[in-house]
Amino acid sequence: MHLVPPTFLGSTAFRHDLHAKVAAYFEEKRLSQRDARAMYLKTAVLMAWLSLSYVGLVFWASAAWQAVPLAISLGLAMAGVGFNIQHDGGHGAYSRHRAINKTMALTLNLLGGNAYFWHYKHNIAHHTYANIAGSDDDLNVGPFGRFSPHDKRYGFHRFQHLYVWVLYAFLAIEWQISGDLRSFVKPGVADTRVPRPQGWEQVIFWAGKIVFYALAFALPLYRHSIHAVVLIYLLTGFVLGLTLATVFQLAHCVEEAAFRQPSTAGGQVEHEWTAHQVETAVDFARGNRLLTWYLGGLNFQIEHHLFPKICHVHYPALSPIVEQTCAAHGVRHFSHRTARAALRSHVRWLRRLGSTEALPADEARPSVGEHVAATPFADLDKRGTIHG
Repeated sequence: MHLVPPTFLGSTAFRHDLHAKVAAYFEEKRLSQRDARAMYLKTAVLMAWLSLSYVGLVFWASAAWQAVPLAISLGLAMAGVGFNIQHDGGHGAYSRHRAINKTMALTLNLLGGNAYFWHYKHNIAHHTYANIAGSDDDLNVGPFGRFSPHDKRYGFHRFQHLYVWVLYAFLAIEWQISGDLRSFVKPGVADTRVPRPQGWEQVIFWAGKIVFYALAFALPLYRHSIHAVVLIYLLTGFVLGLTLATVFQLAHCVEEAAFRQPSTAGGQVEHEWTAHQVETAVDFARGNRLLTWYLGGLNFQIEHHLFPKICHVHYPALSPIVEQTCAAHGVRHFSHRTARAALRSHVRWLRRLGSTEALPADEARPSVGEHVAATPFADLDKRGTIHG
């Protein structure tokens, strides 16, 4: 962990050109960056999916063959709400009205998390310091996993590509049961300071936990045995955690993403912030409309990190603008053609980090191959540097 959060180099022509082109796109198309009709429709569909799965599971299912698929459906619906409604709301990308964004962000509390702590962990610690070990808390799973070449390696990490899926499965259960409570007792995310919630934020914190525990345990116990309730809770939580964690990892924890550290005593990263966001993220399956719909555009991770306050329904249209601007300014841009290709890259990265003591950050990415759709006119050397 760094003593102070890292800083970046000043803005470049790349950043100004990119923002100008994106602004011109919305002006030309006469579109609003938020309050999209498609987003409101999607919200209705996802909340209906969530509600029907829960009602069916608690009030209808009476046998394992009914409960198991409904629990899986509930876990996937919860992830869908998180990817889309909560995520856009938490970023202020859902609506231009603050109250609507706040309401949508609070759907995380319905899922057992907490929007207050998520803001610091995700919006600040992750989005500002993406793939910087000690600052980006998404890289931190303690000694159990090594996601960055800057983390300490232990002998058992050679098996992490096999056991890490169990850690992923417990992600949601951990923050539902203990993670948020631990954050409340000892606030702080990596080197980002987090004030303990006060006033209404504290009321919302405890109210959210009470509502979640009532929905997850108290209400189901009126109709089902404690063993059934616990087993179904675990299954639902495993589906939710595995889905969330895997999608997050495919966008950042892959061979093609850059992993950096401050190179000066003052904590400065020798890269401009906008270019850093592009090079530490990787898009995947951009042509898969169904996956894009379900993931809330998180497969357009580069666009999301560049424009987190723009509703994700616009990411597919912004992607060509971003890629072309990257090519014009010599900024490395990667996109996997499929989710399967991204998953294979993630597994290879875990194996490399588990078996090799040290990997220079910019040698972490292979040359462009069949599994990568890179900027077509970028000539990369073995260190990932773009030439001419």
